[in-house]
Amino acid sequence: MDEKYLTVSAITRYLKAKFDLDENLKTVFLKGEISNFKAHTSGHLYFSVKDENSKINAIMFSRNAIKLDFKPADGTKVLIAGRISIYEATGNYQIYVEQMIEDGVGNLYIAFEKLKKDLQAEGLFDKSHKKEIPKIPHRVGIVTASTGAAVRDIVTTIKRRFPICETILFPTFVQGENAKNDIVRNIKRAENYDIDVLIVGRGGGSIEDLWPFNEEEVARAIYNSPIPIISAVGHEIDFTISDFVADLRAPTPTAAAELAVPNIVDLKQNLEQLSIRLKEAIYKKINYQKLYLDSIKGSFVIKNPMIMFDNRRQTVDLINSRLNELMLRKVELQKERILSLKKSFIFSNPSVLYKDEKLILNNLIDKLELLNPLKVLGRGYSITYSGDKVVKDVSDVKETVNIKLYNGEISAKVLEVKEGKHG
Repeated sequence: MDEKYLTVSAITRYLKAKFDLDENLKTVFLKGEISNFKAHTSGHLYFSVKDENSKINAIMFSRNAIKLDFKPADGTKVLIAGRISIYEATGNYQIYVEQMIEDGVGNLYIAFEKLKKDLQAEGLFDKSHKKEIPKIPHRVGIVTASTGAAVRDIVTTIKRRFPICETILFPTFVQGENAKNDIVRNIKRAENYDIDVLIVGRGGGSIEDLWPFNEEEVARAIYNSPIPIISAVGHEIDFTISDFVADLRAPTPTAAAELAVPNIVDLKQNLEQLSIRLKEAIYKKINYQKLYLDSIKGSFVIKNPMIMFDNRRQTVDLINSRLNELMLRKVELQKERILSLKKSFIFSNPSVLYKDEKLILNNLIDKLELLNPLKVLGRGYSITYSGDKVVKDVSDVKETVNIKLYNGEISAKVLEVKEGKHG
């Protein structure tokens, strides 16, 4: 009878298993307000998340709590992500929080990450599009607020490091609703001032303060600018979309000025070093040429120049001797060939050379005589014409015909035509 009754622990374990196996409860995103907040000495955080009508208990273990960049408290509006399960000891369901950010700020972070992902996929962050920052600029543009530490630090640093460089300030709103449009306008405006490098930025602040530099319009203006741009927004730990799309990111406005211009002291030292190295190189080159000249002056040929001509004369004589020998040998060979031809059978009996040719010619003449139609007529044959056509058939005969004989022609009138058989 008692077997059908479950214990509280059994039903709680069963329900917990159902929760843990439900895919929809493994990752849950909740939005609400913190209440009953308690930070345990272990580092774990215990609190509730509520809205106007309901609440849910929550726990965030220390391994996740140490990652928070804000201090939670009652009344803080938050966005949390975690899994929902049942705590067997009390039978209550709760959310085990893995991530938590402040609401409002959290929305900005979400928008930041989405825009960053979209622009990166589009290729705006690719290194292949980055323009090189000139090593020695003549004019540096500054897009920032006309007051504040940022512009002061940038201008002071540039004048200290490279006083011969000109700076042009484009006073800009860097905070508030109109800031993004003003930043874009001044980036485009700088294109008309023959600027070598442009610094775009501001001093530190909250994520809301820096948000104009996370706007898509500002990112595209930086990307499309023909001027190399250094992004200098906030402090070293702050990152904005402008930092990723710019040609170079500086951790602070001061660092941007240091990246934009060289240190004139370093340039002077480099010039001095180059001057020293150039003088040493020229000195070594002169000494080497002197040694080379001395070696030429002391050479045997310079001291005895006629020897060089004597060697050339000897070479010429040797070539002439060889040439004469070759010519004489050629003449002798031609003489021997001529004598050989004179002694040959053909020269002794030239008629033999034409004997065969004469025989061949006589044979050709005989053949032509046999084929001569006049010779055929001479044997009693004749050729009959009807008009200009040779008569080959009785059907070709007209009223009159011409008969060609060996020694003349006869014109005859045809009285009768008889057909006969061949053979």
